[in-house]
Amino acid sequence: MAGIDPEAATQPPARDRLYVYVLTGIVLGALFGWLDPEHAQEMKPLGDVFVKAIKMLIAPIVFTAVATGIASAGDLKKVGRVGLKALVYFEVMTTVALLIGLLVVHLLQPGAGIHADASSMDTTQLDATTHGREAQTFVQHLVGIVPDSFLGAFVGSEVLPVLFLACLFGSALAGMGTRGKVVLGGLDQIGFVFFKVLGIVMRAAPFGAFGAMAYTVGHFGIESLGNLMKLMLGFYATALLFVFFGLGTVCAIVGVKITSLLRYLKDELLIVLGTSSSESVLPRLMDKMTALGCGPEVVRLVVPTGYSFNLDGTSIYLTMAAIFVAQALDVELSLGDELALLAVLLLTSKGAAAVSGGGFVTLAATLQSTGTIPVAGLSLLLGVDRFMSEARALTNMVGNAVATLAVSKWEGQLDVELARRMLGDGPPLPSPVVREPQIVRDPSGPANDDEAPRSGDAP
Repeated sequence: MAGIDPEAATQPPARDRLYVYVLTGIVLGALFGWLDPEHAQEMKPLGDVFVKAIKMLIAPIVFTAVATGIASAGDLKKVGRVGLKALVYFEVMTTVALLIGLLVVHLLQPGAGIHADASSMDTTQLDATTHGREAQTFVQHLVGIVPDSFLGAFVGSEVLPVLFLACLFGSALAGMGTRGKVVLGGLDQIGFVFFKVLGIVMRAAPFGAFGAMAYTVGHFGIESLGNLMKLMLGFYATALLFVFFGLGTVCAIVGVKITSLLRYLKDELLIVLGTSSSESVLPRLMDKMTALGCGPEVVRLVVPTGYSFNLDGTSIYLTMAAIFVAQALDVELSLGDELALLAVLLLTSKGAAAVSGGGFVTLAATLQSTGTIPVAGLSLLLGVDRFMSEARALTNMVGNAVATLAVSKWEGQLDVELARRMLGDGPPLPSPVVREPQIVRDPSGPANDDEAPRSGDAP
């Protein structure tokens, strides 16, 4: 992949331990939001600017990485095979996530006892939250993959149109022979430049995490959680259950440990925690998964595609939030109603944006399309939705990392031994051989040690 530096991606120098700085920013931001909520809300632009700077680089990085990957592979049948396997995996895992969310929300019953009345709810804030942000149907989402113009794909915030253009561009380069190699070399260097720019932007991650966390705590406050704490804690517990048992099982089949993978991705996890956006680490995740031993062609296709089709955390949230609203409004759902809701969610979850707030808009569109649960009930979630977005983004990111491992293994393009070593579960990587310094002799000097002058000899 263009711009990949495995050593830099996995073994940052002591002066550049990003996770320490990001964690410090998160803690300081939370304290600031708690102690001075009014001024803490003014820190929001710090988080917004950082996320915007990262999203600014996503389109060119994805385009150069995918296009060069396809052009270098040369085997278009192989690219199609990898894409099909990825989509099959995505559908299976998001279905599992939806079912787990449904099971847990029925066990916990977080909405029982609220007895809210949808007709008396103030939907002003709900309308402001979803205004101008309409969730797409699955068919609309597929149609939207094709951009209106070539440059138009880079103007929007969607990854799939860029991925579509990159596949076409890379396929064209693969069929151009020698002339294509000239363009390929230049495109590869351009991609390297964008990764260097990304490295510069990532140095601002602690400030972005500080601003986003200060605003979140300062704006919503701990007291805003109220009786919704049970839902929020239940969602976090369900996300952890899915990661350690669902994704952990997939990792075990692949041959690695989920705990080791989480430790390997600690920098990225903390950045996502601070910004509530899994897109903020998309380029870094591609780097790290390649350094881990996954096939570059697989990484280039699975990671960008997964950010639209493999949103495990969002899927869990959608089912739990929908059933919570039904419980709070005393809406009785039959088995058929719940199955219909799951069927719609299987489609709408694929079009949910991988950014903060995207899941809330998708949920509103889902409830409106089914008609069994009043959309006004979503007003109950406004106070805690922002707090749950961190868990959604974290689970989405880990899900895409595991998906890359699984598809690489399925495709026979995973170096399991290298992955274990990089994760610290196998023999350590061999250290460079240190040789004894050789004595360089002067050709005009003595031929051997016996002929060399000794300390007691006369000059």
